[in-house]
Amino acid sequence: MTDRARSLADMPRMGLAGWRGHLTALSVVAAAILTLFFDDLYSMVSIWWNASTFGHCLFIPILIAWLVQQRLPGLRQLEPVAWPPGLIWLGLGAFAWLLGAAAGVAMVRHGALVMMLQGAVIALLGPMVARALLFPLFYAFFMVPFGEEIVPHLQLVTAHLSMMFLTLAGVPAHMEGIFITTPTGYFEVAEACSGAKFLIAMTAYGALVCNVCFQSWPRRILFMAGALTLSVLANGVRAFATILVAHLTTVDAAVGFDHVVYGWVFFAIIMIIVMATAWPFFDRKPGDPWFDPVPLQRPVRRQAPAGMMAAIALGVIVAAPLWLAATAATARPLPSRIDLPTVPGWTRTSAAQTYPWKPRFDGADHFISGRYANAQGQVVDLVVAAFDRQEDKRELVGFGQGAVDPDKEWTWSSPAPAPADARGEQITGPGPLVRHVVSFYVVGQGAPTGSKPEVKIQTMLARLLGRDPRSVAILVSAEEHPGHPSDAAIAAFLRDLGNVKELADRSAGIG
Repeated sequence: MTDRARSLADMPRMGLAGWRGHLTALSVVAAAILTLFFDDLYSMVSIWWNASTFGHCLFIPILIAWLVQQRLPGLRQLEPVAWPPGLIWLGLGAFAWLLGAAAGVAMVRHGALVMMLQGAVIALLGPMVARALLFPLFYAFFMVPFGEEIVPHLQLVTAHLSMMFLTLAGVPAHMEGIFITTPTGYFEVAEACSGAKFLIAMTAYGALVCNVCFQSWPRRILFMAGALTLSVLANGVRAFATILVAHLTTVDAAVGFDHVVYGWVFFAIIMIIVMATAWPFFDRKPGDPWFDPVPLQRPVRRQAPAGMMAAIALGVIVAAPLWLAATAATARPLPSRIDLPTVPGWTRTSAAQTYPWKPRFDGADHFISGRYANAQGQVVDLVVAAFDRQEDKRELVGFGQGAVDPDKEWTWSSPAPAPADARGEQITGPGPLVRHVVSFYVVGQGAPTGSKPEVKIQTMLARLLGRDPRSVAILVSAEEHPGHPSDAAIAAFLRDLGNVKELADRSAGIG
């Protein structure tokens, strides 16, 4: 027998028990997942393409393919198996999708989509192959657009850092929320200036560097901590430098400086500093293997036929949307119309707002608003938005929903006082004009709350368990004027309005 014939004879059979059969089964299940949850896949990719904060996610699939390709020599020494315990991770992904869809949280649905694909790999290729692909499988989570939640916090951090540097530089400045006033002008640490875009991208890049360039966990942790800390500090320096340029020259010159530095120079400089600092401490050599295949070649217990595992996996992923469709039949209608309440001591007024303000509740079935004034000269705005049921792009809380419409001139600046069962926000408009907003959210038979996570939990339970899904948002707002503080006006109106829950129930047709 020739050497080539002997080599062919020694190769494993490429039937259902070999790589070809298992990869075929994996392809079928993965295609089913991507087809069944195509809306979530499409929304995730749309975010990558349209939101500059997540533009780096477009490269993650390519990087995952490269990471897998680097591991091919070791993978060829392993035998894939269909492993029933792998269905646990797939099932958790399907359940996570169910929770995310019920609560209307896109990030959870996107993460669940990744989990289901990971679970399919584990179940249809086996634990040893999954261990060999551990980092590429983990790195797939960076395809999920996440991190927008930290933007307000980073805005405040950047504002405080800017103030610290301005004080050290001897520039007189005053900070209120995310707004900084100097003798030159009035500056806003906007969402785009928060540094979230760079911090999120640095997290993904840092994780890749930790795997590719380091083997020691202490070094990986130090590298990641240093890279993220430097990103935050550097963004504070950038914001400070922009204000300093405006102080020394003009605001127009500062805007041009910020666009050039932030768009072309800033990221490159920080990346160079991070890599140059870490280079001497890299402890993975270019030729080092990514994993040792020998310990992964031992037999796997609890195997099953790949075809049967693929069929079970398909059943698991189909169960989640079917359950959600079944509970959707419990939706109850809202009243045909809702009216603003009569509030003792207050009368409706047609006086114009200093600058137009209208909260945003896309997809609301009812949306009404009105202005009230009392004998003391206090003026407030009342808004009521009602939904017969919440779903994607029709929800009480979420990006772009609520007191601040991202497409208008109003900007969130800081928290504001509010009752214990409400959410208080200070928002700033052109002028600058300051307005305080107190928001109450009521889901079904639940009590009013100002907590967005609690709204999501109540919404999730209503959709999962077939409870009353009708939901109402009630917003009370007032402009801040000398001699007429907004908080006092809001507090007086809420006292005379009475039980907010009763207004919410009337608006939803409950009772």
